[in-house]
Amino acid sequence: MTLDKNAAMNVAQVLTEALPYIQRFAGKTLVIKYGGNAMVDDELKNSFARDVVLMKLVGINPVVVHGGGPQIGKLLERIGKESKFVQGMRVTDSETMDVVEMVLGGLVNKEIVNLINQHGGRAVGLTGKDGDLIRARKLKFEQNAPEMNTPEIIDIGHVGEVASIDSGVLDMLGNSDFIPVIAPIGVGEDGQSYNINADLVAGKLAEVLQAEKLILLTNTGGILDKEDNVLTGLGAEQVNDLIADGTVYGGMLPKIQCALDAAQGGVRAVHIIDGRMKHAVLLELFTDQGIGTLIRA
Repeated sequence: MTLDKNAAMNVAQVLTEALPYIQRFAGKTLVIKYGGNAMVDDELKNSFARDVVLMKLVGINPVVVHGGGPQIGKLLERIGKESKFVQGMRVTDSETMDVVEMVLGGLVNKEIVNLINQHGGRAVGLTGKDGDLIRARKLKFEQNAPEMNTPEIIDIGHVGEVASIDSGVLDMLGNSDFIPVIAPIGVGEDGQSYNINADLVAGKLAEVLQAEKLILLTNTGGILDKEDNVLTGLGAEQVNDLIADGTVYGGMLPKIQCALDAAQGGVRAVHIIDGRMKHAVLLELFTDQGIGTLIRA
């Protein structure tokens, strides 16, 4: 077979460009929130699994936190249960929580574990219940109404927020060849299970682990300005200005707040990147330009 010299030079250029980043991040912990299109497209799923395996092989310690909202919705529909949402949050009664645990802690988690293992990694699936990893408290949801003097407290069931994290099991896995894959389910003091937003879990884990980076995979190119250009190199003041002038709104707001909290909590950098692109994580980590939005405190 004839060697394509141009192709060979391109490969060599990519490898030499990646080398200083590999050296910089070796031995460091990176928390990756995995969701969106990257979780439902077969080609993107395999691409992500290979990225995670490569990171581990070059000495980086990836910790994967995944969502699974669409998969939960599909199974609820199959059993004839209607999905209800209040301001984007799923109303989660006891029956729905059983489905959430089955999908997140079972089907989705084990599929990701299996893909990573198929590509040569050694992944271990966990929920927040394992090793007392994630302690949760019930999320108190308030809704303001113009005709009411005080906010209305709405009970949306088994929806929680992170109360505390015990990183012991992750410390043990991080110092070995294993890759943790975490479903965002916590347990309360009452022993009840709680469904927690995966972005929030990833952010809190990154803080507790003092991760070098938190990477949030989304279905957009990052934070966009009003002309749909990707913004990068943002600090807290700039992000707050973008929120105030309405550039950032809706479903992106919780993700941005998670990114800011993590950066201000000690995570060196937070990246919001496009999970619809093959090898998005490697492109952001190991190339000079990157592909998404970088946020620092």
